[in-house]
Amino acid sequence: MILYDHPHAPNARRVRIFLAEKGIEVPTRTVDLMAKENLGADYLAVNPAGTVPCLELDDGARIAESVAICRYFETLRPDPPLMGTDALDRATVEMRHRQVELNGVQPAGEMLRNGSPRFVGRALAGPHPFAQIPELAERGRERMRLFFAWLDGVLAESEFVAGARYTIADVLAMVAVDFAGWSKSAPEPGQTHLAAWLEKVSARPSAKA
Repeated sequence: MILYDHPHAPNARRVRIFLAEKGIEVPTRTVDLMAKENLGADYLAVNPAGTVPCLELDDGARIAESVAICRYFETLRPDPPLMGTDALDRATVEMRHRQVELNGVQPAGEMLRNGSPRFVGRALAGPHPFAQIPELAERGRERMRLFFAWLDGVLAESEFVAGARYTIADVLAMVAVDFAGWSKSAPEPGQTHLAAWLEKVSARPSAKA
């Protein structure tokens, strides 16, 4: 088993944190995204999408989406439960996780890929070239402002993003906040619920994975 990885890729970090919370160790192989190794023939033969992470099992089967990788390991090792425990809890975790992905991770990516010179001609992840659209970077910044306000409100009503227990929704929300910081977008000083939660989850050993 091998996990194709990159230390700074948000989706790869999501999987590493998830595995650390589970106490699962998987050998990793770093794919150099800055050198465009992910767009070379060797890696595209592994994952035609040219993205990380990608999990390759001992029998050669491959899982190339971060949530699918997490689901695989959640099934193998249900404890601690990070994707819900019963029908309602699973649905709640999935709802919050999806909201964070759509309204936090995506706009953070819009800001970075459409605003950084490092991503000229690479505004979307994957093997196909796309031009930057500066207006999307600005839209992403406004969307992040709304996301931080929403997340602060969620955390005013519950200890964690999906309720009383740490889940994959917290994993991704922390990743989203940190990812937005690369584009100098951060929560407002008055968003105290978000600040307290971020301090708590960032102190978990898994946050350093």
